[in-house]
Amino acid sequence: MTTVFISVNEIDMNDYKWIDTRFSLQNPHEGRRHYETSHMAGAVYWDLEHDLSDMTKQYGRHPMPEKDALKMLFSTSGLELEDCIVIYDDGGSPFAARAWWLLQYAGFTNAVIALEGYQEIKEMGFPVETDIPVPTSTSVSPNWNETLYATREFVEDTVEGKTASLLLDARSAERHRGDYEPIDPIAGRIPGALNFDWEQLKVNGQYRMDESVKHELNTIVNPTEEVTVYCGSGVTAAPLYAMLVHNGYDNVHLYVGSYSDWISKEGAEVEKG
Repeated sequence: MTTVFISVNEIDMNDYKWIDTRFSLQNPHEGRRHYETSHMAGAVYWDLEHDLSDMTKQYGRHPMPEKDALKMLFSTSGLELEDCIVIYDDGGSPFAARAWWLLQYAGFTNAVIALEGYQEIKEMGFPVETDIPVPTSTSVSPNWNETLYATREFVEDTVEGKTASLLLDARSAERHRGDYEPIDPIAGRIPGALNFDWEQLKVNGQYRMDESVKHELNTIVNPTEEVTVYCGSGVTAAPLYAMLVHNGYDNVHLYVGSYSDWISKEGAEVEKG
C-alpha cells in the first residue's frame, strides 16, 4: 500500500522539500497572496492555473500542462526525481492532490500530501518565512508514467465497453444525477459512471484516515478493479484518486479533462437520473 497522505509530525522535515499549493477557485489570486505573506521555510509555490494547468488549452476547464512546461516547473523548483517532497494547501483542499498527481505522473515517487493545512502546520511550530526562495535549477528528466493518465479516447472506449475500467465520478450526487449543474453548460454524467463525492473523504476540514473510508470506497469499487476517476474539471478528482491509491487501489487513472472536456465534443452522450 502506498502512503499518500501523512501528518507532518511523522516525517523528518530536514529530508523534505516543501511545495505550497494554496488556491481559491473563487479568487484565483488569493493563494499566491497568502504564500507571499508567509509560507513554510523553503517552500516554492505552485499555482493551480499558472503551473498545474494550461488555461490556454480547450480540453476542459483545467487542462493538463504540456510536458515541457511541467519539466520546466520541476527544474526551476529545484527538484530531482529522488527528492522527498511534502505538498500542502489549506487542508482538505484538492490542490495539493493535483500537484501530487502530476508529480506521480512525472515519476516523483517520494512525494506525499500533508494532512494538515498551512495554518495548522505553522501552529505546530514548523518554521515559516516571508522571503521567496529561488531554488537552484536542476536538469531533472521526468520518467512519465502514462498509465496514470486517461485520455478522452480511453474514456470513450470505456463507455463503449472496450476497456475493463470503471468510471468513478467525484462530483456531488446531485451533479452526478444531473439534477442541476452550477458550472458546466450540460447537466449529467459520463455514461456508466459510478459516484463517490470527494467531499465524503473529509471531516472537519481534513482528510479522513480511518478504516471506514476504505470500507466506503470498497462498497463502490473493488480494489482489484481498474478505475478511472473524473470530476468537473479534473481538480477535485485528484484527491479521490489519491485516496484510492492510499487505500490499496493500484490500477487507477485520472481523466484530467473530466466532464467539462467530455461535453465539449458535439453530440457527446450523457446520462441523467
